[in-house]
Order: sequence, then C-alpha cells, then structure tokens
Amino acid sequence: MKLNVQSVNFTADQKLISFIQAKMDKLDRVYDRVVDAEVVLKVDNNHSRVNKISEVRLNIPGQEIVVKKQCKSFEEASQLATDALRRQLRKHKEKARSIAS
Repeated sequence: MKLNVQSVNFTADQKLISFIQAKMDKLDRVYDRVVDAEVVLKVDNNHSRVNKISEVRLNIPGQEIVVKKQCKSFEEASQLATDALRRQLRKHKEKARSIAS
C-alpha cells in the first residue's frame, strides 16, 4: 500500500513512520483493494496531555474512509485509528458481498 505521512509543525522520526507503515500494511489482510493512505500527524495546542492527533484517509475504489483519533502519543492514536479502519473495512467488505450475491 502506498502511504503518505505528513507531520504538521514537527518532524516525525523514522521509527514513528515505520510503526505507522507496519500498522497500515496489516489492513491489506482485511481488504486487499486499498489504493493508498494519507496520514496527518498534528499536535493540538491545548493544555491537556491528550494532544496528539492522527488523521488517516484511506482510499478504496469508489470511496474514501477518514478516521481521526486524539491520544497521549502518536503511536496510540495511530493504533486506535487503524483499529477503527479495520472495523470499517470489514463492514464495507460484508456490504459489498451482500450486494454482489
């Protein structure tokens, strides 16, 4: 899967990018028709500790799935986002099967 990672107002290290790539590659096991994904990492300027935002846009044929999660770390936010994407891809796959049959 082609993955584009953008980090707003900071530089993401290679370890974080590799972690996100590994999580996103696992989505190919659920639904193999994923075209590409775009991940935007931001730090919110509020005073709480939960200020790391991970927004993922997943392009599949005919649709775009967007998930946005906010947590204490980028790793945790990315993990929650990929879990949500996995659930949505399973629903999309089941819906496509029921329409086809």
